[in-house]
Amino acid sequence: MKKKGRIRIKKIFGYLVFNIIFAAILVPFILFWGPFESLKIVAVGAVATSRHPQVVEAFLSQEEISRIMNSNNHQGSGRGNDLVSTEVMTDKTSGITIEDIKGQSFKGKVMLIKDPTRVKLAVTKEIGVTGERVTDFVKDMGAIAGINAGGFYDPNGKGNGAFPDGLTMHDGKLIHNNVGDKAVNIVGFNDKGKLVLGKMNAKQLEEKNMREVVTFEPNLIVDGKPAITGDGGWGIAPRTGIGQMADGTVIFVVIDGRQPTWSIGATLRDLMNVFEDYNAVNAVNLDGGSSSELVYNGKVMNKLWNIFGERYIPTAFVVTK
Repeated sequence: MKKKGRIRIKKIFGYLVFNIIFAAILVPFILFWGPFESLKIVAVGAVATSRHPQVVEAFLSQEEISRIMNSNNHQGSGRGNDLVSTEVMTDKTSGITIEDIKGQSFKGKVMLIKDPTRVKLAVTKEIGVTGERVTDFVKDMGAIAGINAGGFYDPNGKGNGAFPDGLTMHDGKLIHNNVGDKAVNIVGFNDKGKLVLGKMNAKQLEEKNMREVVTFEPNLIVDGKPAITGDGGWGIAPRTGIGQMADGTVIFVVIDGRQPTWSIGATLRDLMNVFEDYNAVNAVNLDGGSSSELVYNGKVMNKLWNIFGERYIPTAFVVTK
């Protein structure tokens, strides 16, 4: 009887394993070939802008990918979020305000920092070895808040945020450069606390008195003018962005995504519209996806998409005390 019981358990276990494997195999076919267009748009947007876009290319033609990624490009660049914001916290002693925001398909956080000179760039202490978590950056810098900043490249395939991509500068010193003399789209603050966007090379960073710099794109608002047409062509995903008002106030925006019961995510146009609603004169998209994170007083303020918790990344913008 015991032997029969063991055989029955093995059969049940084998049946469950088979069904799990079979379901896992079916998932990409359902996502990319199934009838659920909204689900397909989210999936394609998430994978096509990740480090493994070839996964989408294995199932869909380049023409179909382009159609999905630009499915809303017939829309103009005007507002359309129906954005709702609710103040969560204002700390007058620290000059920081945090607000909840809610759009048609997303939820997120906005942080307003009155003094722009308090925004610094934190860079991983072990460039080429591993990145750090945003909470680590904030703690190491003796800061009060922070968001993820620039992207990273991954020559070893580890995905641990060891190498910041493009030009990286902290306190006026060039920390990392993997583009040589090439001009890239920089995101950074000069010695006056002004957020500066645009293409520069390493030499120009010094000439422009830049202090805290990463490399990322695209620009969302430049000199008060919207820079995104249609939905931006990057699909729907968790987003992080940074902007600045005319009075110098710095705007951190983090939007949650890929969580159907909470927040699907935002297009680049959605992100741009948030900055327009907060009267930004300059704003830019930062690294998003599973990197998107806002930390305040040692606590992660948004709902991370990454089931493993905070991602290890190379850089973060932090707010010093």
